Amino acid sequence: FYDVSSGRITVDGIDIRHMTRVSLRRQIGIVQQDVFLFSGTIGENIAYGKLEASEAEIWEAARRAQLDEFIRNQPEQLETIIGERGVKLSGGQKQRLAIARMFLKNPPILILDEATSALDTATEVAIQQALVELSKGRTTLVIAHRLATIKNADRIVVVTANGIAEEGRHDELIAAGGIYSTLHKAQFGFYGNGNSTQSRVKEVAPVSNLASPN
Repeated sequence: FYDVSSGRITVDGIDIRHMTRVSLRRQIGIVQQDVFLFSGTIGENIAYGKLEASEAEIWEAARRAQLDEFIRNQPEQLETIIGERGVKLSGGQKQRLAIARMFLKNPPILILDEATSALDTATEVAIQQALVELSKGRTTLVIAHRLATIKNADRIVVVTANGIAEEGRHDELIAAGGIYSTLHKAQFGFYGNGNSTQSRVKEVAPVSNLASPN
């Protein structure tokens, strides 16, 4: 979204400033908290990830995103109109649709930006299963406050207002007893129920985010 002010960003060793915008965007897929949907059909919105996709490909993407059962229960199935910005869909259904788009696009680099933060715990569990499937075989950057989302990442980076505070794997950061460990105790240890409660986390470390590329 922005040119870097120092250093460089590379994809397979190539500086992205030497890539065309079309080529770069073809390599990257994004699932955000606020999913942008068009007022057309379910099928059209999934196919936005690959405009030339066949109906069979769209159904397969929906299946992998755990959205196919919901679609089959609609009278018009893929032709179901979802309304302006998906007003007829729940938060979980919108997220699954966005995930289906990414399965269809199949980018080598995936960015998940607070993709489950607005969901209730039960819906988050179902969405998380789809995200795990989506992340297989590709480089994944996850930005999240909910530690369950990034616990199994190959590398976790804790970012504060002052920059990078910690980095490492989950077990390493827990053992270090720093910001990440404090956040983990707030979400799991102190309250003992395994549910992530962002308001409680903010009381402990209000400026922290987690970025974790797989």
